[in-house]
Amino acid sequence: MSMFPVEMESERLRYERLHPDDFDPFELYEHAREGAPAIDEITEYVTWDAYEQPKEAFDWVSTCGEAFDDGENATYAVRPKDGDRAGELAGLAGLHPNWEQRLGILGVWFRKPFWGRGYSGERAGRMLELAFDRLDLEVVAVTHDADNENSRRAIEGYVDRFGGRREGVIRNDVIIGGEPRDSVRYSISCEEWEENR
Repeated sequence: MSMFPVEMESERLRYERLHPDDFDPFELYEHAREGAPAIDEITEYVTWDAYEQPKEAFDWVSTCGEAFDDGENATYAVRPKDGDRAGELAGLAGLHPNWEQRLGILGVWFRKPFWGRGYSGERAGRMLELAFDRLDLEVVAVTHDADNENSRRAIEGYVDRFGGRREGVIRNDVIIGGEPRDSVRYSISCEEWEENR
């Protein structure tokens, strides 16, 4: 039995583990490669670069699969359940537990056609449920690049909804494009989640 669910659903989205047994890395490569539509906008505020060759996508899917099997991280391919883009890869979502700190870290990226649909908040609610109800974590945290206004709005929306808080700016927290960048961190406790779910 796996620590993490292999598949999950929320109101409009389906989550499938990113694992070589279940997922075709060429699908990821198609949307995350250099020259893919809007890839420069997608990667502007994330810590990874567009793939130069398919092997990078294969390696990432393999790494995620091993981490999933070992109970270290859960990374999911996210797909809409209905509508004109049903079944299409919208992006990736992850929950990365730090078991000693009883802390989960959220991560996500969506392809541009899926921006502005409220999927980030819906995904966050499902990941919080996983973190608190199944994994018994005490706090879930999320960060965004200090200059990323779209992520700020999305994160503040669901953090407020679930009773969490903005913790502050972490200076030189991540490297993006070879340069250190500040990030803004938010957190939601299990108690805040229970009161506001």
